[in-house]
Amino acid sequence: MTGRPGRTGKSGSQAGAGDLLELVRSGRAVTRGALQQATGLSRATVGQRLDRLFRAGWLREGAGGPVGSPLGGRPSVTLEFDDSHAVVLAADLDTRHARAAVLTLLGEVLAEQAGTLVVEDGPDAVLGELGHWFAGLLAKAGRRAGEVCGIGLAVPGPVDSETGRVVQPPIMPGWDGYDIRGRLSRALTDRTGAPAVPVLVDNDANLMAYGEQRTGHPGCTAFVLVKVSTGIGAGVVVDGSIYRGVDGGAGDIGHIRVGAEALCRCGSYGCLAAVASGGAVARRLAASGVPAASGSDVRDLLAAGHPEAAALAREAGRQVGDVLATVVTLLNPGVLMIAGDLAGTPFLTGVRELLYQRALPRSTAHLDVVTSRLGDRAGLIGAGALVVEHLYAPDRVEQRLSEMGV
Repeated sequence: MTGRPGRTGKSGSQAGAGDLLELVRSGRAVTRGALQQATGLSRATVGQRLDRLFRAGWLREGAGGPVGSPLGGRPSVTLEFDDSHAVVLAADLDTRHARAAVLTLLGEVLAEQAGTLVVEDGPDAVLGELGHWFAGLLAKAGRRAGEVCGIGLAVPGPVDSETGRVVQPPIMPGWDGYDIRGRLSRALTDRTGAPAVPVLVDNDANLMAYGEQRTGHPGCTAFVLVKVSTGIGAGVVVDGSIYRGVDGGAGDIGHIRVGAEALCRCGSYGCLAAVASGGAVARRLAASGVPAASGSDVRDLLAAGHPEAAALAREAGRQVGDVLATVVTLLNPGVLMIAGDLAGTPFLTGVRELLYQRALPRSTAHLDVVTSRLGDRAGLIGAGALVVEHLYAPDRVEQRLSEMGV
């Protein structure tokens, strides 16, 4: 989880310890001399500000770099972000399943758990259970609760990023406006005795997109991920940042009307999710006598090569591809990634058929249509990265160092 590409720190005397850490984390300046050049600060001032980061345990010296002078001499000592001083907790909720993990600050999974967790049971029960999961995972990873610096949570609904509360979620009854941050922080404290930590909440497709873009496509300045599971949602990453819209509603393509008569869980008729999601495909399979109750059941049938499931997944892909032609024309992304329960060959084939048929050639000339690389871990990796970027942003670093008395 390195710093975001393209972000620039302050220059001259305004560059603080947080800006120096950002330069090191991003790889743009990893020696004292390079930091002087990038900021214009004197050697003594760079040394003083680096000393604060060393005392906090956030920076360490690495191996010597190449000799900069043709006359030889001692190699420059490189600087590295020390990811061993803390860990991040992350969880990814789906409608009936969840996945949680302990991550290093660089995104390595130290311990992981997946299992049944039903969002319809309500936020108090679900978040309380996540606190129990986290306690067990910390023990499994051999890390102390006091080492946790933050929690990231992905949820299957629109989120107001300022408050961390879901807003009128169609498939999360009882969660609208609930204080997720406070409850999850208390759940961790109740189970482990850990002090309160920051909790960041975002939509699952957003965090999947964030994790996938940063991990596999860091050079892509316009990245779109479409998750097709129980519902359908999209995450958009532009210039390294999640695009959320005015109040967190960006990417909710599952509720675009496509002219069908099917009743959606949001209460409207004809939504894309009502006819082309994993849940919709499962209902059609069940109606024909094939045991299927959810998108995960459809995924299992597709993995087994079930012909009817494959045919319905391809048809669903065509319906989604028709909508994505507009998305691609509007955003002109370099990568369109399909993820979730239906993200296999039949569905992807259907998407490509309609997408390339309906979208202008100019919009797809430099477009890669791919499937997920991180798989079930995408939301976890994205949630962890969101926490790290929040806590180690330059201004936040200055605040945290002051609070530590460093």
